Amino acid sequence: MNQLEKDSEPMRNRDIIITSLQPFYLPIGSNCINIAEELSKQNRVLYVNYAFDRSSAKREKDKPHVKIRQEMKDGLKPNLELVKENLWTLSPTSLLESINWLPFTFLFRLFNRINNRRFSSEIKKAIDELNFKDYIIFTDSDMFRSYHLKEMLKPALSIYYTRDNMMSVPYWQKHGHLLEAEFMSKVDLVCANSTYLASLAQKHNKNSFYVGQGCDISAFNPQVNREIPEDMRNLKQPIIGYIGALYTLRLDLEIIRKIAKKEPTWNIVLIGPEDEGFKNSDLHQLPNVHFLGAKPGNVLADYLNGFDVAINPQILNEVTIGNYPRKIDEYLAMGKPTVATATKAMEIFAEHCYLAQTSDDYAPLIKKALAENNPQKIESRMAFAATHTWENSVKAIYDSIEKVKPSL
Repeated sequence: MNQLEKDSEPMRNRDIIITSLQPFYLPIGSNCINIAEELSKQNRVLYVNYAFDRSSAKREKDKPHVKIRQEMKDGLKPNLELVKENLWTLSPTSLLESINWLPFTFLFRLFNRINNRRFSSEIKKAIDELNFKDYIIFTDSDMFRSYHLKEMLKPALSIYYTRDNMMSVPYWQKHGHLLEAEFMSKVDLVCANSTYLASLAQKHNKNSFYVGQGCDISAFNPQVNREIPEDMRNLKQPIIGYIGALYTLRLDLEIIRKIAKKEPTWNIVLIGPEDEGFKNSDLHQLPNVHFLGAKPGNVLADYLNGFDVAINPQILNEVTIGNYPRKIDEYLAMGKPTVATATKAMEIFAEHCYLAQTSDDYAPLIKKALAENNPQKIESRMAFAATHTWENSVKAIYDSIEKVKPSL
């Protein structure tokens, strides 16, 4: 078997433990859940839901997922469950101490080790029950609860997966500014879903790799015959649209304002829930800006189908600069001309999107996108989006493992 053939082979028949900040029952999309499902096609996977700390368990005691966890603790329900072939979930019943409020990191480290011991003890029981051997631990951003798992569970390989710049959030930055860097430095390799995050990880671990991003674009099939939704039918073209959360932490009000005022004959359609910044903005007074509200996922493609140009008017900050924008794949999957803020993470889309360096660039680039749109460009966009599958992203993870531990 030559090297090319070896690299094309998926990893098979391994035991993999996944710890994540996001539980498996999360109702919205999750990278880690998608990765777990893809890994389980060839391997046995244990997905560990996060353990509750005392404060959150008390604060959320009336929520269904907390009540279910209590039933597990009381022995009324199993906390280790087979959810599909080769894929189990573990819901720890031990309570962890609430420690992020501690003012000194040395105290946080002390109690975090205690929390890790409780967490790892429950994982060890599941390992024994499932008879996992020579397992791999894949940690999705869970830098606190999983900090000591490598030394406590002694895996054959440990991986840290970074998909967001966690240090841009005060909660994680408080103690994580030290612990995440240390975590990255001691694992065998780091995988990142954006080139920006991979470059940050390189500072702490030379074995850091960009593994791309998967996206389920099946709902955005351009071949489906779609009707323009009723609340868009009376809008004149061109329609410039955005789909996603309307949060001022991520989107630049000034960009939208400038587009609307510079081109008053364009209709700008914004679809998604608004934060207070958007609700109170003067955009609501502009006659060509239309807030259509949040929509069910199964109709989003119908709205996107009615756009002449799709936009992603991100504001540049530590949260957005390195994040992989899934919505770009959705836009491109339907062949839509797309204008977006230029960020490090957007570099991989440069051949298929129009990237704006400043807020003043948006209107001219939208004009260019409208003028240049043609069947060849549409096909090229759709083909590019189709390469961003979870199968390809997990294949890149396999290839990264092969580079670091070829004998594994």
